[in-house]
Amino acid sequence: MLVLTVLAGCALNKGSALAAGFEQEWAGTPDVAEIDAKGSNSLPFLGTASGTLVVAEGTPADRVTELAADLRRYVADQDGVEGRIEADGVAFTVVADKARTDEVVALWRSLTADTRVRRADIDDTAGDGDRWRIDVDTADATEAMAVFRDLLSGGGRHEPLSAATFLGVGTWLDARPSLHVETGSDGRAPGEAIAAYEALRARYTIIEARLKPDRATISLAPGADLDAAAALAGAAAPSLGANLKITSGRG
Repeated sequence: MLVLTVLAGCALNKGSALAAGFEQEWAGTPDVAEIDAKGSNSLPFLGTASGTLVVAEGTPADRVTELAADLRRYVADQDGVEGRIEADGVAFTVVADKARTDEVVALWRSLTADTRVRRADIDDTAGDGDRWRIDVDTADATEAMAVFRDLLSGGGRHEPLSAATFLGVGTWLDARPSLHVETGSDGRAPGEAIAAYEALRARYTIIEARLKPDRATISLAPGADLDAAAALAGAAAPSLGANLKITSGRG
């Protein structure tokens, strides 16, 4: 009776069972310092799980690539399980499709080799390998803009994912000046917002800025002529209109 009750409980809470299976499968794997698995029991007998392998510090990149290949085969055989790896400050999702996973691992390699990058996350947003979200933190605003352009256009240090639909790059923690620049959810670049930011940066001290394709908020150091600054930014980003906000910061 006890065995039947346990089996029934596992079947009922499928997400929890998948998470437990993930932990059991990867326990004791060399170079894996921690396993973080969570299950979601959405409905009776239905559920999903997400498992992350936290790689030990100092593990060579080639070994991380091996772990990603092993995890790819695992998630391909386990319906309802998302697999992720966290190594050298960059976390990424592994999917069943080999070509997609190879792209993600290549980006992981370039991000971890880039001294401008403090932390990053590469996530499959829909679970189908076709829509990805990339979030990156850098030390300062100059680095944030440079990394954003690298990831958006390619040809630099980083090769963008062929299926990336969102990219966001921002400054680390409480860095000043702070900057967060991002694409739309469809991958559309914030061209005019960046143009307004660059126009202001050439003449004013910027304290904080958030740039999106359809809006921008830019905060200047106290004492700046906000009317003149707004006119300058508006000329660089005419289609943003009222969604372009120029304010005075606290320094």
